[in-house]
Amino acid sequence: MEFRHESVMPDEVIDALKINAAGIYVDCTLGGGGHSFRIGNRLNEDGLIIGIDRDVDAVNAATEKLAGLKCRVEIVHENFSNLKSVLTDLNVDKIDGVLFDLGVSSYQIDTAERGFSYMHDAPLDMRMDRTKNFSAFEVVNNYDEDSLKKIFREYGEEKFSGRIARKIVDARKNSPIKTTGELVKIIESAVPKISTGGHPAKRVFQAVRIEVNGELKILEDSIRSAVNCLKIGGRIAVITFHSLEDRIVKNTLSDMARDCICPKNFPVCVCNHRAEIKICGKAKSAASEELERNSRAKSAKLRVAEKIL
Repeated sequence: MEFRHESVMPDEVIDALKINAAGIYVDCTLGGGGHSFRIGNRLNEDGLIIGIDRDVDAVNAATEKLAGLKCRVEIVHENFSNLKSVLTDLNVDKIDGVLFDLGVSSYQIDTAERGFSYMHDAPLDMRMDRTKNFSAFEVVNNYDEDSLKKIFREYGEEKFSGRIARKIVDARKNSPIKTTGELVKIIESAVPKISTGGHPAKRVFQAVRIEVNGELKILEDSIRSAVNCLKIGGRIAVITFHSLEDRIVKNTLSDMARDCICPKNFPVCVCNHRAEIKICGKAKSAASEELERNSRAKSAKLRVAEKIL
């Protein structure tokens, strides 16, 4: 399948990064290269775009898409949590800007055999990096009932997490749950018919995907690492798609933008903490024109900050 993914808020991202034509920019979630292509088009021969993605399909697609840029291009198959080591390997000290476009790509959802979608029957997979062995199959079939309930509740905000976890454990006693279709039927049998909020499997699939790929566990440290790699005046732009990741991004950036992080009941500051960044305005949402052509931008939020220390 051709790697198709429409980049969210492309114009807003370009504006947010305040691109220097000879600068160094990192796209930590390369995908098909849409954002990187737009950034690269604004760089000259001295500029450098570094693309990172843990999905080999994305790496291959972006390599082809970015081949004609006049700036320097480095594409790396890696997890963005290892940004610092990627830059070290490339002999890059500081960067001018960094972008995170979080979540799952349209290509990953629409490629049925990847197992991300509850709309297609496929093997239980959901790995963003298919060179890794841990998949949705292991989560669904090997986690105990309490662990399943916990990830459904925390990562999916699923109010029927207990009932769904119990149904899964009962179902796999007979034979392993191997496909997304089997999992959807189990979820549907556990959720009351009158329940609202979209497809009954939506939140559980989100939770399992987040668990498989460790998406939330690596996020705060990755943002802090990215900020530390910025030059003074450099910018970080982060696009989120659901409240769980957006809360982590918002709180992490807010913490890094504070001068004092002492508990509120302390009469004087003893932490000596100084703000590393300044927040660049409020979070932005996609414009109505974009939402008309790309419904997947509906929940997107863009947060931007600038390095000051």
